[in-house]
Amino acid sequence: MIDNFSPNMLKTYESCPKKYYYRYVENISVPISSLPFEKGKKIHALANYYLQGVNISRIETALSQEEKDVWQLLLNNPFYKKDYLKSEFPIMTRLDDFWIGGRIDAIVHDAESYYILDYKTGSTPKNPEFDYQTMIYLLCVNKFLKKYDSLSFVYINLKDKNNYVIEFNDKLKSQYELKIKEACASIKTDVFYQPNCKSCDRCEYSKICNDKF
Repeated sequence: MIDNFSPNMLKTYESCPKKYYYRYVENISVPISSLPFEKGKKIHALANYYLQGVNISRIETALSQEEKDVWQLLLNNPFYKKDYLKSEFPIMTRLDDFWIGGRIDAIVHDAESYYILDYKTGSTPKNPEFDYQTMIYLLCVNKFLKKYDSLSFVYINLKDKNNYVIEFNDKLKSQYELKIKEACASIKTDVFYQPNCKSCDRCEYSKICNDKF
C-alpha cells in the first residue's frame, strides 16, 4: 500500500475514491486535452530557466503572443522579483507514518521572509488556505528551512492577475497536520474505493468505470 502522498493524490481521493483507485492503484492513465496543459508547461519551464540564470532569449521568440503576455505578467510580479532560493524543487517530509511532498515551482525570499510560489495559468483553488497543495508545501518547507522570520504560500494567478497569499503560523500548522494525517489514513485503510457519483459526467474514467451513474 502506498505511504507516499502528493497534493494531487489527496485531491483525487477527496473528489472520488474510485477515480483514485484507477489512477494510483491500477495506474491507468487517460489522455486529457493538452492545450491548457502545454501553455502552463511552457510558462513553468521558462520561469524555472529564468530564475536559474539560463539565457532564455531563443525560447521567448518561440512563444505565441498570448504566451508572451502571460510571461510578461509573471516577470512584472512583485513576488517573482524577490531573491531566488530554489525552483522546480522536489521536496518531501514525514508526517507520522506517512511521507508527503511534491515539486515546488519556486522559493524566493526577502532576507528571512520566505515565499513559496505557485504559478497558475488557469484557476486558483476555491479555498486556497486549505488546498492540499498549500498545506503540504508549507509543512514541507517549514521543516526544510527550520529557521525563518515568516513563511507564506503565494498563488500567482496569471489569468485573473491576482496574488493569493497564505501566511503560515502555528495554528495553521496544527490544522494542516491533522487534516493531512486524516486524509492519508483514509486512503491507507480504504479497501472498497466507493465512487462519488456527483462528477461522473466530467470524469476521464467514465468509460471504464462500472460504478458510474
